[in-house]
Amino acid sequence: MRNPPSPLQVAIVDDYDVVVIGVANMLEPYRDRVVVAELDTNKPLKDDVDVALYDSFAQPESDRDEVKALIDNPRARKVVVYTWSFHPELLRMARDLGVHGYLSKALTARELVSALEAVHAGEIVVSAPATKSRTSAGDWPGRAEGLTDREAEILALITQGKNNAEVAALTYLSPNTVKSYIRGLYRKIEVESRTQAVLWGVRNGFLPDHRRIDHWRGGP
Repeated sequence: MRNPPSPLQVAIVDDYDVVVIGVANMLEPYRDRVVVAELDTNKPLKDDVDVALYDSFAQPESDRDEVKALIDNPRARKVVVYTWSFHPELLRMARDLGVHGYLSKALTARELVSALEAVHAGEIVVSAPATKSRTSAGDWPGRAEGLTDREAEILALITQGKNNAEVAALTYLSPNTVKSYIRGLYRKIEVESRTQAVLWGVRNGFLPDHRRIDHWRGGP
């Protein structure tokens, strides 16, 4: 009798533990098919992985350096970007870098697992972007306070010191859309100014810890 195939080893790459754990929890029902590597972003991964899943939450999505660091690292056999942003320029950049998958956060857990398995089997998988109201099955800072994942991303970028123009450029959103998100998140966290929003973000886990990606770059 043939033994069942071993589950994929997947590393979730993001600067926020809550995001990493949220995606891991989403994949947990499929642990016979996917096993998530080290969850603590402060610890290096000790083993090679089949897929490095780069979660774009509050990352500089137009910054190719982080994705390239994963592709250049021999410990990641395949690299997949996991994102809401399907701007043509981002897709072109990812393809030019040689990513093996570009997957939407609108995918269900079952769809995500199937896409990761297809990538592992040698396919280049690009999912369709979300066309309707988006709800991620993962987790993110501020979710308990009612922030959507996109509002949380923008608050994280503001907490990092980005101005509106920089946020718009990094997320490929229009300035007016960014302003609309900011107004909405201000109401939800009950602040009236950017300074108050930044202080709230600092107190509530919106500053990233870059050690996860630094480990892939060969840092401490």
